[in-house]
Amino acid sequence: MLDTITPCDQLFAEAKEIQAYCEITAGDNPQEIAGRIADLGVYIARTGKMLADAKYHLNRKRKDDTMELIERMLADKKLSAKVQNSLIESICRDEQYLVDWLERLNRAATHQQEACRTLLSYEKEHLRISKTGY
Repeated sequence: MLDTITPCDQLFAEAKEIQAYCEITAGDNPQEIAGRIADLGVYIARTGKMLADAKYHLNRKRKDDTMELIERMLADKKLSAKVQNSLIESICRDEQYLVDWLERLNRAATHQQEACRTLLSYEKEHLRISKTGY
């Protein structure tokens, strides 16, 4: 199962691509909006998996790397819980950034999909009214 975990560098690269897509403004063409809804559905699913993978990397680093360092430092002297937490945050800053970014991308794609559905409904209603004169 762990062989399906996407490496961090690949997660960063893919997040950058998804971020670029989410920064594009949707047009008012109903076919374009419908296509965007479908694309966003794929991105929602993908960012969900990417987020899980990023959390796996974050938790692994917190457990392995930081505990090893803290144990070495504790051999010399005591560290307060606050210092330990600051140290963990410092060591895991890239992984935490990725987790935060992917959470926001997932939410952005979800909100954009809902907005596109609203736009599509509006365009359909506008088309109906223009054809019937109402």
